[in-house]
Amino acid sequence: MTATAPARVRPPREGRSNGQWLVDGTAPLNHNEEFKAEDNPLNVRARIEQIYAKEGFDSIPVDDLHGRFRWMGLYTQRRQDISGSRTASLGPDELSDKYFMLRVRIDGGAVSTDQLRVIAGISKEFGRDTADISDRQNVQLHWIRVEDMPEIWRRLESVGLITTEACGDCPRVVLGSPVAGIAADEIIDPTPVIDQIVERFIGDPDISNLPRKFKTAITGHPSLDVVHEINDISLVGVVHPELGPGYDLWVGGGLSVAPRLAERLGTFVTAEQAPEVWHGVVRIFRDYGYRRLRNKARLKFLLAEWGPEKFRQVLQDEYLGYPLADGPAPAPAPYAGDHVGVHAQKDGRFYVGVAPTVGRVSGTILNQLADAAERIGSQRLRFTPHQKLLVLDVPADEVTGLVDELKGLGLHADPSPFRRNTMACTGIQFCKLAFVDTKDTATATIAELENRLSDVKLELPITLNLNGCPNSCARIQTADIGLKGQILTGADGQPEFGFQVHLGGGLASAEREDAGLGRTVRGLKVSAEDLPEYVERVVRRFADDAESGESFSAWVKRSDEEALR
Repeated sequence: MTATAPARVRPPREGRSNGQWLVDGTAPLNHNEEFKAEDNPLNVRARIEQIYAKEGFDSIPVDDLHGRFRWMGLYTQRRQDISGSRTASLGPDELSDKYFMLRVRIDGGAVSTDQLRVIAGISKEFGRDTADISDRQNVQLHWIRVEDMPEIWRRLESVGLITTEACGDCPRVVLGSPVAGIAADEIIDPTPVIDQIVERFIGDPDISNLPRKFKTAITGHPSLDVVHEINDISLVGVVHPELGPGYDLWVGGGLSVAPRLAERLGTFVTAEQAPEVWHGVVRIFRDYGYRRLRNKARLKFLLAEWGPEKFRQVLQDEYLGYPLADGPAPAPAPYAGDHVGVHAQKDGRFYVGVAPTVGRVSGTILNQLADAAERIGSQRLRFTPHQKLLVLDVPADEVTGLVDELKGLGLHADPSPFRRNTMACTGIQFCKLAFVDTKDTATATIAELENRLSDVKLELPITLNLNGCPNSCARIQTADIGLKGQILTGADGQPEFGFQVHLGGGLASAEREDAGLGRTVRGLKVSAEDLPEYVERVVRRFADDAESGESFSAWVKRSDEEALR
């Protein structure tokens, strides 16, 4: 299995410094690099606890507030009175409220019921009962005050949770297979590798100043359940014919405004080698990544210049000191990797995967979820990279009762196709970068589509992803229907929420062997109000015209533009 050809990325201009530490030296070339060089961002926690929590929001200097706070999982929250039409014209101080979004880091997506209760309690007591499950397996809380952070950290750390490097130019949360260690068909359990990476390297000042964010995904499951093609580094479970189970190494994926799919380096990585290989790739990014321009500072731009062969050689020669074995590519996914539904574990018990609507829950719901899990004897849950939840270790005779109880909480084990396959980012409600509402728009659209398309039976699912800005937190370029938020001008001449449409993207799955980015149709934009009607129209055309077994993305690829409008 291989990804489709990567998007072309313009190489850096020759003869000009790009801020590569091992090429150009370490002198900062922009303000972000200046504040990171001036004081390691990890040091901000002490100031939060000792100064800002006591003196309040107005005591926080700009470089901490809009810069170093991110390394502690804190972003300023959007002011509630700022419309989407003003997003691009205002600076961060004008857009920011005196509250924060707090990202709780959950590596591998694994939580205990005790940990879930702590998150729920923080949400209810300090976050106005807000909680969103992100597509990075984190939980995001809102309305957080800096004054409350010492107590919030005390509670989180009492149950083994952290917010360290949940955001910022550093190694962020490690995505892991939600069924690690329990799936009967698992190739290799990635939990030990994830644990070693977190214990050894997260919070390490030596790699806390990277050119930009660094995203990791590790899975040993054949469903390829960690969106490995769009991470800076991914380790994907494979079986080497001589060395046994291990990992295939992928590098340089990322979306946003210059999307690029990761490429295989062709190497086989053993479980014992994996933490050091991960550390080597991070240090390549630290030392050779571009730092002059923020929009060219992701690892994908370095890979585009070097190519996979040079990247592998530098990794082996300069950072590992030994060659990696050649290895096989992962096989195509045999089925969906969101794990929704009831599935057997290898120990005879079951796990139940449920879909909250576009990841939105609350502290109250999370607390009730912990209650429901414990009532049937489970103390383990997992978040997924698809904004879903799993309850593990369910006895066979408790499955039906649990499914019914969770449905009463709005957590569906048998959701409608669009409730299962729609994702949305935070949107304008809390995010300073967003132009449009995403969560409410997606929720309303799902309800409409469940009614409008109740008579249409699709052989294969259609994914619908909504993003509030061009940054693609909700992975719009890899959705069947991806929607990038922007402000449109309505019939009355007034601004209104709308979306640019991307069609036919997707990650490797049971329906498509290769990942690919969606296409845009010239001039195709749709208002939030008209979104259900547009989706219904294009889905009905697909249902009428598709060949047997043909996926939506394949149909889009062969269709003319008029059929897609």
